[in-house]
Amino acid sequence: MNILIGALAITLLLIVALIAGLTGAMSSGQDAPPAACAPLGRPVADIPVNYLSLYQQAAAKYGVPWEVLAAVGKAESDHGRSRLPGIRSGENHAGAGGPMQFLSATWQSFGVDGDQDGRKDRYNPADAIPAAARYLKHNGAPKKLRTAIFRYNHSHDYVTKVLAKANAYAKAPGAAALPAACTAPALPPNAVAAKVVAYAHAQLGKPYVWGAEGPNAFDCSGLTFAAYRSAGVTIPRVSGDQWKQTPHVRKGQEQPGDLVFFNSGPGTSPDNPGHVGLVIAPGKMIAAPHRGTVVQIQSYNRRTLLGFSRPGPHG
Repeated sequence: MNILIGALAITLLLIVALIAGLTGAMSSGQDAPPAACAPLGRPVADIPVNYLSLYQQAAAKYGVPWEVLAAVGKAESDHGRSRLPGIRSGENHAGAGGPMQFLSATWQSFGVDGDQDGRKDRYNPADAIPAAARYLKHNGAPKKLRTAIFRYNHSHDYVTKVLAKANAYAKAPGAAALPAACTAPALPPNAVAAKVVAYAHAQLGKPYVWGAEGPNAFDCSGLTFAAYRSAGVTIPRVSGDQWKQTPHVRKGQEQPGDLVFFNSGPGTSPDNPGHVGLVIAPGKMIAAPHRGTVVQIQSYNRRTLLGFSRPGPHG
């Protein structure tokens, strides 16, 4: 009996130690962004960074594997790089247009305003890629993937080609899809915040350019300025003025849609932050960091964190 009790005690101690180890591992990394949330910095296989980001965002929203969307994009337009008729303007001989090659009638039914600019443009990959995901899902993806792809382009050879390319993309180095926490924001508290966060998500993968405020590139405050502008709210253009002229929020009370400021960058100070991002979830923000990077999801828990603000409807 003593031996049995001793064995049970040792087992219990091992379980406690295991739980403590797991807890410690989780808490010790809570301030660091997951590795897959880091900037991609390079394409996967032959997929451009901005297209890869759009494929992953659409996959997270519609539940269609990103590699399948990428394979469709490859087959239809070489990820927008093809010079054939109908890719950038007009239509091909079959009446299809845009990087995902939508017929006009199909676009009317399934077109998406992916970048929240008020237009559904089948020639804009930020609209066309989520529309393709929406159409595939409507036709049975991901459960009936072959059927959905066949209905996208009525050819069994096309289905075989797309699935083979999707399999190759899934196995390519660095091809792991972004985890859900990196692609889907927490529930915004109101309609304005929802529009702001949706706009910021639609810009993921676009390059940082100093002084830019869209639609093709952004700097840090240009992104937050454009995101609020998309929701009909005017805020100052630069980070220092955004900090000074919007109501501050205590740490721990921040919500999706709030601005998050950092005492970093040229000429920065506690009264004049040089960097700003947009809160999308606890500990997470979308930001345009600096030259050589793209709009991306990052952790905002860092030593240079200055504080938060919440622009109002008339901010």
